[in-house]
Amino acid sequence: MGFLEPTYRVSELTDEIQMVLGEAFRGLWVKGEVRRPRASQRGHLYLELIEKGNGDQIVGKLDGVIWRTDHQRIRRQLRADDQEIRDGMEIRCFGGLDFYGPGGRLQFVVREVDPLFTLGRLERRRRETLAALQQSGLMELNRGLALNPLPLSIGLVTSADSAAYHDFMTGLRDSGYGFRVVFVHAAMQGPSAEREIPSALELLGGARLDGRGLDLVVLIRGGGSKTDLAAFDSRAVSEAICRCEIPVFCGLGHEIDQSIADLVCRLSLKTPTKVAEQLVDSVSDQEAYLLDLQQGILDAAAHRLRTAREQMGRVEPLARLAGARLRHQQDGLRALSERLVRSSRRLLQGYEQRRREAIEDLVRAAQGRLQRASGLPGPLARQIVGAAGSRLSRHRAELDGIERWCHSSAPERLLERGFSLTYDAQDRLVSRPDQVRSGDRLTTRLAHGAIVSTIDGVTTLEVPEAEGDSEQRNQTQNERAD
Repeated sequence: MGFLEPTYRVSELTDEIQMVLGEAFRGLWVKGEVRRPRASQRGHLYLELIEKGNGDQIVGKLDGVIWRTDHQRIRRQLRADDQEIRDGMEIRCFGGLDFYGPGGRLQFVVREVDPLFTLGRLERRRRETLAALQQSGLMELNRGLALNPLPLSIGLVTSADSAAYHDFMTGLRDSGYGFRVVFVHAAMQGPSAEREIPSALELLGGARLDGRGLDLVVLIRGGGSKTDLAAFDSRAVSEAICRCEIPVFCGLGHEIDQSIADLVCRLSLKTPTKVAEQLVDSVSDQEAYLLDLQQGILDAAAHRLRTAREQMGRVEPLARLAGARLRHQQDGLRALSERLVRSSRRLLQGYEQRRREAIEDLVRAAQGRLQRASGLPGPLARQIVGAAGSRLSRHRAELDGIERWCHSSAPERLLERGFSLTYDAQDRLVSRPDQVRSGDRLTTRLAHGAIVSTIDGVTTLEVPEAEGDSEQRNQTQNERAD
């Protein structure tokens, strides 16, 4: 009974499936996201069309192919609008279903791609992103950050080993300045770019070099089509630039259109090379400013030195005259000191002579009185002798006191008590601190020799008036008044 029913060979069934599907889905438009596009050696383009649901889960998937002739034509059409089929691009395409029997594979054969659909979606997303940034107040956030006038610590976000990376680094190295670059790799196109670029910006925003943050972050790539640059119109990348804690420079390699990243970053330039040149120029300007400032300081110092020399030239004759007067006064002080010493010696000698004479006179007077009193009664004689002895003792004590005072007041005694006479290098007597300065050579005369020294510093002290001196001056004034 089973043999009476029709039995298909596999090839017959696959041919029939191909015919039915080809008739039923001869020509229709399909939209989906391109994934894993890959060109064959024969020029065909194989790809997957997928649809994502919530949470980026794939809810539909269809293998697709663009045969070589159609691929060449479609590629020319897309390039006219600065587009190309790439991973992550959402397209609207026209074609039909085909079932490939030998491979048992169902695929959608693409014959047309609508360029306006992709551009329209990109433009719509761009407008939505701009509106969201303006509404949240993020548009001017990064543009308002202050720039370091000497930007030597740089964070770099681009694709590793890309032309953009090498062009930028070459520009910095050739400058000869000490730039330091912290590099973080990120994809520059496709869905992964919208994840990796924000992550890299956040990482560099908190990076530290030698205990301080980076001066700025550079975001660069080497150009591309509108769809290649679509990530820089995305909300994720744009918000990441706005919220970056340090200024962001962009050099995205396009000459005409501006991405949202260009609008919200601190500075937008055309190419990675231009960004490097801008940084080098900033450092060069600061170097020129510092050199001008240095030259200004040198010129001002030279002018002040010339003025000081001129003033010294005018003051030098006065200084010589003052020196001559000081030497003259020093000679006078030295002569006066010598006279004071001689006078003190003569005065002491006179006091000594008068002391001896007074003692002799007292002794003779006492002897005479004793002789005269020898004839008096005993008690009276003893009284006279006792009184005479007491007076002799008092006078002897007074004379000893005068002798000690004279000896202690002699210049030699003053030196022995720790006093000294100080002379400068010109052998002038020094009595005030303002007569000398640091570095001068001094000779200090002591009781039994002299000390030679060099001044390290000069300090002026206010010497309070001794209480005894004040009382003595008041007493002298009172005596004069009387």
